Amino acid sequence: MKKIKVGILGTGHLGRLHTILYKGVENAELAGVHDLDQNRACEVAAEAECHVFADYHALLAAVDAVNIVVPTTYHFEAAKQALLAGKHLFIEKPITTTIKQAEALIELAQQNNCLIQVGHIERFNQAMRALSSIEVAPKFIESHRLATFNPRGTDVAVVLDLMIHDIDIILSLVDSPVKKIDANGVAVVSSEVDIANARIAFENGCVANVTASRISQKQMRKMRIFERDNYLSIDFLQGLSERFHLVSDQQLPAESAAMIMGTLQGEKTRHIQYERLTAPKGNALQMELQTFVDAILNGSTPQVTARDGGRALKIAGEITEIIAQNQI
Repeated sequence: MKKIKVGILGTGHLGRLHTILYKGVENAELAGVHDLDQNRACEVAAEAECHVFADYHALLAAVDAVNIVVPTTYHFEAAKQALLAGKHLFIEKPITTTIKQAEALIELAQQNNCLIQVGHIERFNQAMRALSSIEVAPKFIESHRLATFNPRGTDVAVVLDLMIHDIDIILSLVDSPVKKIDANGVAVVSSEVDIANARIAFENGCVANVTASRISQKQMRKMRIFERDNYLSIDFLQGLSERFHLVSDQQLPAESAAMIMGTLQGEKTRHIQYERLTAPKGNALQMELQTFVDAILNGSTPQVTARDGGRALKIAGEITEIIAQNQI
């Protein structure tokens, strides 16, 4: 089978991870890397045993696809050049800084027969993959994404840095347009908002309460999903999903690994069944890269499309605007 030649633009913390993980991606050939910091590019290239391109256009000429892992403010211009050169794109989240830019990239990709995959890595988290075995229909969602302070990423507000992960997950789970958003946030240690909370109401009645902070004393990446007769607890840090489910006597399987946590008496007896949902272990970033290469080879739709990235960016942008208005 043909191998897809891939180049990496950006060799910072995340760009380095992209570079070294491509060794484990089937049907991919790492052509090399480019970074304005030549010393850093050489360090990463030596570790991955690949070529260093002194010029971005030289990299584009040598590859079939590009991974864009530079600061968000440079996403649009770098992606535009790659698409005009007819290259497939993997772009780290957020896809761009504005929805107008994202729409322009989508149009360019269509015109040049290129695909775009956006790096919303939590879609590949073991905890999220475990949900594929059940049908999820949320009525209420609560998420907390808390991180200790790290200067990396403070070029954008915490909404685009951290909260956008949960926004993407929520949009993928709730099959309904957004009806209303309320939000608040504050800048504490940087010039951008460092802690934020948003309440997203959907037209189907579902509500999501989303909190993100990058000034916490401890890390937390949890989401709780409430449905009729069903409660899901997702821990992204632990890669763990747990399900508490109300079942009748008739629904109880004869043999099951699920535990009965209690019984509710009423018109009919129902039991609280606990189940730990499972999925195969694996490196989420490497899985992302593998699905990107597979999508190119198969001519299929990426698991996280540019439109998905654009939707998450649009909601994140609206939250950011509402926070700014509330601070006036």
